[in-house]
Amino acid sequence: MHDIFHLPANISVLPVVHGSGDFALAVRRVMLEERFDCLAVPLPQSFQENVEQGVLALPAITMVVQRDGAPIESWTREWSPESDGDHDGKDDGDDDGGISYVPVDPCQPVIMALRVALGEHLDRAFIDLETDQFEPYGGVLPDPYALKRVALERFATANLPAIARPQQGQRTARIRHMAARLRALSARYRQVLFVCSLLDWPWIREAYLEEAPAETEHDDVQPTEIYELDPQTLVFLLGELPFITGLYERARSELEDDENLSIDGVKELLISSRARYRAELRGRARSITPHMLRLCVRYIRNLSLLNRRMTPDMYTIIVAAKQIGGDRYALHVAETLRDYPYVQSQGLDQVRMGIDRAGLPGGAVVRTVCRLPGPPISWCDCELQRRPEQDERRQWQLRWNTSSQCSWPPEDERIENFRSHVFERARTIMDADLARSEKFTTSLLDGIDIRETLRNWHTGDLFVKSLPPSRGGLDCVVMLFDSPADPRNYPWRTTWYAEHEQESTLAFYATDFRQEIVGPGIGVGTYGGAMFLYPPVRIADVWTDTRLDFTETLEERLLAAACLHSECPRIALVSAYPPGAGWRRLARRYRKTWVHVPLSQFSDSTLAQLRLVHVLGGHQVRSYATHFIRKA
Repeated sequence: MHDIFHLPANISVLPVVHGSGDFALAVRRVMLEERFDCLAVPLPQSFQENVEQGVLALPAITMVVQRDGAPIESWTREWSPESDGDHDGKDDGDDDGGISYVPVDPCQPVIMALRVALGEHLDRAFIDLETDQFEPYGGVLPDPYALKRVALERFATANLPAIARPQQGQRTARIRHMAARLRALSARYRQVLFVCSLLDWPWIREAYLEEAPAETEHDDVQPTEIYELDPQTLVFLLGELPFITGLYERARSELEDDENLSIDGVKELLISSRARYRAELRGRARSITPHMLRLCVRYIRNLSLLNRRMTPDMYTIIVAAKQIGGDRYALHVAETLRDYPYVQSQGLDQVRMGIDRAGLPGGAVVRTVCRLPGPPISWCDCELQRRPEQDERRQWQLRWNTSSQCSWPPEDERIENFRSHVFERARTIMDADLARSEKFTTSLLDGIDIRETLRNWHTGDLFVKSLPPSRGGLDCVVMLFDSPADPRNYPWRTTWYAEHEQESTLAFYATDFRQEIVGPGIGVGTYGGAMFLYPPVRIADVWTDTRLDFTETLEERLLAAACLHSECPRIALVSAYPPGAGWRRLARRYRKTWVHVPLSQFSDSTLAQLRLVHVLGGHQVRSYATHFIRKA
């Protein structure tokens, strides 16, 4: 350790930022590289037994609680009309009293120090003043990730001008008490390490050197209690994100490198969320490619820099995931970052944490104050399309109106625009097939033919293109998104007729929308293939028409229906691969020709959006469908 951390005699003070995984690694490194006889921590003696019990239970997360000095009855009393007006306008939760707590978090530097000390069989001293009601304090500090490039002594000293002197009160009394305890420890041990907050470090040093007396007596305090945490509320307790905290524990157990997990953990978080996203939506999932992940990481970096941070917070990660991958992917990111894989029951009562509140086992909701306070946290709202609960889905399925079905107009408009775009692409391909090249004489005609000119470069001749007028039109397009299609995956097969002249006659096969209810009277399916006739015409249902019974597959039936009902000699075909010999024979049977438009010409996000088909249980559902229908 640098000399700046040494006090006279044999005391070393290591300033840290509470709740930082990077500082926890720095503490572990110092304790394993140097020799100490005793570890001192800024916690009262009353916390020692339960905190060390929680440290030995790691990686299971616990919290050690000490209730404020109010009577216990105030935490368990029930509400009554007579007591409703007694709070003078204060929050109802204030009547249940408050607690101070110590999070037994693997990424807390103080907990890391205790963990190492217990493993190395060092003496531990809890030297803080016993206080009945702990007064919280904090300050804005640089991002601890700077320790990757800046030495600990430079980081600490650079913050000295910004650390305000504490006012007279509980904090000053605690600082003087800890300085006096350090002087006592220096007489008993050869080397003592004291881990404290960076905000207290200069003033503890000052009190130690001035030998300021400890004038304040210990308060009478309640006994401490140790609790388990509701896994869904760990994000309100831990200094790092629960997912990243789990990565630190995994690296510890598997002896992996954990120096850059504060950044590399974010990348692993995005990849893990992608796997869960794909597992839920399967074929309907947007393709989250490595390129999109790179964009998401860059987005996270830029947002973090705008907030004057080097590492991202939870809000930044979720916002970036929402902008790049959509609401559903962002929802999986939000759920994944709350996951802590080492949840283990210790047979203790469970506490639910919230924002400055906690729900105790008896049902009381109390104010909370952390005795290892990190940098101040600001909580922000981020609106995401939530996933319906299973009970809601069952209720919606039971109430489904089987007598009426209709589509969702924004989707109709989107897919009709895409059908028009495919027509234009197909016409361009048809014109290209009719193009011819000739030697330049007096006119450039339709432009220089670069390919033919280069082929004849040795002759010195210039070739130009001639595009004759297009012959024939297009009135039908077949889109095969999944080919070959498994009939078991696409049980819903129907023909829809146009509601107005701007819509096509549509025949398609898709997944069963009744198995994916996303709102009251709203189901969603996924197109496997579709046929569009425009201008719309009235035709027999493709799937019951006996004239098409000679076909064997779903794709062949759609293609045969297109050949049967199209009045133009050419039919646009959108598919992943060009039509094979069997499909070409089918077209010749009806004297038609396929104009193939490769599916690869369209982006994955566009296709994922187009394949979704929402079915509404009546026209009245259109009035509120927007609140439940998400983008892919």
